[in-house]
Amino acid sequence: MIKEIYIEDIKNLFSKREKDANKGDFGKVGILGGSINYSGAIKLATMSLASLRSGCGLVKVMVPNEIVSLLSPVLLEQTLFPYKNLEDIKKSIKDLDSLVIGMGWGYDEKHLTILKYILENFQGNLVIDADGLNTLVNHLEILKTSQANIVLTPHLKEFSRLTNLSIEEIEKNKIEIAKSFANENHVILLLKGSTTIITNGSDVYLTNYGTPGMATSGSGDVLSGILAGLLGYLKYNLISVSAGAIINGLAGELAEEKNTDIGMIARDTISYIPDAIKKIRNA
Repeated sequence: MIKEIYIEDIKNLFSKREKDANKGDFGKVGILGGSINYSGAIKLATMSLASLRSGCGLVKVMVPNEIVSLLSPVLLEQTLFPYKNLEDIKKSIKDLDSLVIGMGWGYDEKHLTILKYILENFQGNLVIDADGLNTLVNHLEILKTSQANIVLTPHLKEFSRLTNLSIEEIEKNKIEIAKSFANENHVILLLKGSTTIITNGSDVYLTNYGTPGMATSGSGDVLSGILAGLLGYLKYNLISVSAGAIINGLAGELAEEKNTDIGMIARDTISYIPDAIKKIRNA
């Protein structure tokens, strides 16, 4: 099945919450990334804010000990978990419902060790983005036996690296290649583009929400933050992942109305996530 998906299709995911709800009802989310060479501190803070705006109950930002001072001043509602080694990471991910990993890593052999451990042991919803995807190149076999529910969020260049196909080859048969990749590697694939493709290897959802103003640094990080936030309290399936793409695109459209396609930045999209959710509820 190939289907275009719209805000009406995800409306029932965002019904009003009960009066006696508490933060424990809406999931614990982890964001793991950063390195001394590619700290991405503001990106990690941005992603965690996107997760909270998307409705999760709590966000842990997990970073190497040496970049804690870069991140501390820009975190308010989030909690900060420094790590020195894999043992620290093991403790930090134990109680998480969802986790997004890989932003600001750069290349380091130890990151493959971390990613392998998480794929072998984490049993929640796992979003792999940015340098997490680059770390996976030539190691896709570790996806197939994972205990996690995995979402990969490549853009075309990253997908080209993962598949060892040129962008031109992918463009000729994008949907079928995406579908085949998701099926073979037991993941939900969200292939970013002007039309975003979301597939579990069997069914395919297409969404066109978004705007040229989102062609700016950090927009992909916002999407991954939204996905991690939603997967903290929603079920792992195509509709939930598609909801992340729709919220991101819709919030971007609303942000562009105020900031223009030239003047908007990724943080503007985050500020319009509540308006996007309101629009979905009123659909």
